[in-house]
Amino acid sequence: MSRPRPLRADYAHLVTMTTRWRDNDVYGHMNNVVFYEYVDTAVNLWLIEAAGMPVPVGPVIGLVVESACTFHAGLGFPAPVIAGLRASRVGTTSITYEIGLFGGTAAEAAAEGRFTHVYVDAGTRRPVALPGPLRAAAEALRMP
Repeated sequence: MSRPRPLRADYAHLVTMTTRWRDNDVYGHMNNVVFYEYVDTAVNLWLIEAAGMPVPVGPVIGLVVESACTFHAGLGFPAPVIAGLRASRVGTTSITYEIGLFGGTAAEAAAEGRFTHVYVDAGTRRPVALPGPLRAAAEALRMP
């Protein structure tokens, strides 16, 4: 039994991204590895714009410790990709993001990504507590 696909309203933050000609593979749709690029881009754009993180040169950086993607429908050039972002977990040193990727005006997600960052000292690579502004921004991404 399949579960319902997420809708745009299920996400706290939305960003529109332009697809590229090279995103399509020989089958005429976006290659599965490209979905991960959009997931990574959505999270990092949010870190820079909403959380004020100086990616990639700040004293605290996020390292990916887990990622996953469930595919429901194809995406591809030239249709834009709309990424929805929410936080499913905000821990002491980590955040788990959930990302829905939507094609054009589609109501249901074409893919659901999951992405966990552990935040570390940029020099030592040891885990550190989430900086206050990042924690506040991440809490704003949590959905009921």
